[in-house]
Amino acid sequence: MHVHLVDGTYELFRMFYGAPSSTDAEGREVGATRALMRNLATLVKSEGVSHVAVAFDTVIESFRNDLFAGYKTGEGIDPALHGQFPLVEEACRALGIVTWSMVEFEADDAIATFAARASADPRVEKVLLASPDKDLLQCVEGTRVVQLDRRKDVELDEDATRAKLGVSPASVPDYLALVGDTADGIPGVPRWGAKGAAAVLTRWVHLDAIPADPKAWGVKVRGADALAASLNEHREAAWLYRTLATLRRDVPLEESVDDLEWRGPAPELADVAARLGANELVAKLA
Repeated sequence: MHVHLVDGTYELFRMFYGAPSSTDAEGREVGATRALMRNLATLVKSEGVSHVAVAFDTVIESFRNDLFAGYKTGEGIDPALHGQFPLVEEACRALGIVTWSMVEFEADDAIATFAARASADPRVEKVLLASPDKDLLQCVEGTRVVQLDRRKDVELDEDATRAKLGVSPASVPDYLALVGDTADGIPGVPRWGAKGAAAVLTRWVHLDAIPADPKAWGVKVRGADALAASLNEHREAAWLYRTLATLRRDVPLEESVDDLEWRGPAPELADVAARLGANELVAKLA
């Protein structure tokens, strides 16, 4: 079996900025929710898709905001998008898809947790992490757990991860700690860029193992002295950034792999679809 784990927050944002605007009978914006509902309905009816879950950031803030004041927040989100957060979770549950609502943790933490659970199940042939976010690449395992960019229809396995970032999945949090991740508000270590980080981490894998003296690095890196000086000065910050970039795999999710099997829509689908102007989904998913 194949297990699809969908980053619902990413998909909702993508639909909001890519799908037509639409309002319900009360004048509330629902276009992104309707578009995502149709998108996921197509997914569950696709050949080879049997076990599906979708994870949402019910609130953008998480435990990481308690660790670092600069971490991403919900500030600046378009109210028309933010107002659809509760609605989209209702819509996904109406589709009959297991839906995780994250408050303390993030959607990616839920995906990472269940990816590990599914990977440990010998019945699972492949786990597909449906999101293009770089941080999920740390969960990739060979060709068994892969990242799926549904928009481009591209899968990234372990070899593809190395080709994209220059490091193995195990080094992804360390890589993001060094170079930063603007999407999550992680600033990175001054002077460090993608090429230098990839070269050093290919040799040393984790931040903790990188020698203070660049002469001991064993790899040629442009500006090594300056990079080493910066890392030595900002090591504690780098460790914090790595913690922020490391996905948790201990989210208390109740479901087993069997629970993710899509068995059809919930009884409330007709009502939700009618409110969203997507009545065709009732027949499509029957």
